[in-house]
Amino acid sequence: MSIIKEFKDFAIKGNVVDVSVGIIIGAAFGKIVSSFVADVVMPPIGVLLGGADFSKLAIVVQEAVGDAPAVVISYGKFIQTLVDFTIIAFVIFMVIKAINALKRKEEEAPKAPAPPSAEELLLTEIRDLLKERK
Repeated sequence: MSIIKEFKDFAIKGNVVDVSVGIIIGAAFGKIVSSFVADVVMPPIGVLLGGADFSKLAIVVQEAVGDAPAVVISYGKFIQTLVDFTIIAFVIFMVIKAINALKRKEEEAPKAPAPPSAEELLLTEIRDLLKERK
């Protein structure tokens, strides 16, 4: 099998396409949530904490000298990332919970019995014929 044919078979499989779409949507969703956290959630939290802006919180390890930039530990950005992650994880949890609830409702819904197969019909006829002989 040629490499091109193998690659085509691999790329066209549904799972690869589904995963690719999921990654692209996830990346876009991550940007939306990051903006929500940075622009909507964090400003009120900053006001509650006395006007603190988390993204600017940092510890200066070494001041800037000449052309060398300052060495800083930006723990505020880390706090921001933790808040982003927590909100994203919670939203994903809620979406999965809703999907699972819908699946359970579908499974619990009464389904009409499947019509008997040809084999079952044949066996029923044989049984009925045997009953008539007795």
